[in-house]
Amino acid sequence: MATGTRTPILFALLAAALFGASAPLAKVLLDTVPPVMLAALLYIGAGLAVVGVRLLRGRTDREAPLVRRDLPWLAGSALAGGFLAPVLLMFGLAATPAATASLLLNVEAVATALLAAAFFSEGIGRRLTAALGLITAAGMVLSFDPAGTLGLSFGALGVVGACALWGLDNNCARQISGKDPFAIGTVKGLGAGLLSLLVALTLGNPLPPLTTVLLVLVLGAVCYGISMVSFLLALRHLGASRTAGIFGLAPFIGAGIALLISPALPDWQFIVALPLMGLGALLIAREHHDHLHIHEPATHAHRHRHDEHHRHGHEDGNEAEVHAHAHVHQRLEHMHPHTPDIHHRHRH
Repeated sequence: MATGTRTPILFALLAAALFGASAPLAKVLLDTVPPVMLAALLYIGAGLAVVGVRLLRGRTDREAPLVRRDLPWLAGSALAGGFLAPVLLMFGLAATPAATASLLLNVEAVATALLAAAFFSEGIGRRLTAALGLITAAGMVLSFDPAGTLGLSFGALGVVGACALWGLDNNCARQISGKDPFAIGTVKGLGAGLLSLLVALTLGNPLPPLTTVLLVLVLGAVCYGISMVSFLLALRHLGASRTAGIFGLAPFIGAGIALLISPALPDWQFIVALPLMGLGALLIAREHHDHLHIHEPATHAHRHRHDEHHRHGHEDGNEAEVHAHAHVHQRLEHMHPHTPDIHHRHRH
């Protein structure tokens, strides 16, 4: 990884740890809460957490605000990742062992990287290609069900479908990752959560008892809300495929928690897939990217401090502090280790 990425990596690790805990804990709650209702309450809890942190944080001028041209990306992220993916995941969890479902979440890294390469020109080298192949192979092992009519587990396919949608979500969020992550998290959490709640009520799902509602809201606040903002902060510096690669640790955390909750000997599929998933995640996290590249002239707004890529002046002299405003980048050609952050999204 390039120098200066330690903090974004820590954000990605925090997001992974919190989200990894969500799958086995949510599966326990599926015994009493229908899947769509559970997805709704989890994301409402996430949105409320983001609102609370934003209020406690106070000052907002150090983050660039969302503007009208950001809305399509925000809507895509909220619908794919906040509404459709969680609902599909809850249905998949209901029919899949928690440890297996947790490990399958690694497919999100594959979906994210493939979409980033296909539509947003993120470079995929040999190391990343090998990692994606390993994770895909592990996902196929975990999805195999010889007793099924198609030889596939529909519960596992539900989890894989959720991962594909989160891959789309990650790439939509990538386009606006330079903007205020708390504003994005608020819209995504509350907007998607309330839409899911409307669908759940329309389907006739009853509201759970108050104590259960509060428990689910807390789980959503911690495992989805804080994880969501941490992921966005990592995304702006590392790009979609690299962040998703580090986030690939989440399934192992979830699988470990699942085995603690319900101790049992893993089946042969889990044993075969575990080292494949682990090696794939390790290859992505240790990827190095370095080549001569050109920064074309550009104007955009995001949180920054003055460095090699930000050498503009300020009439008010506010050059030392972290700040956010619209600024112009002149053409620059140089070579250094880098990730696909908001300044390095060139073609390969």
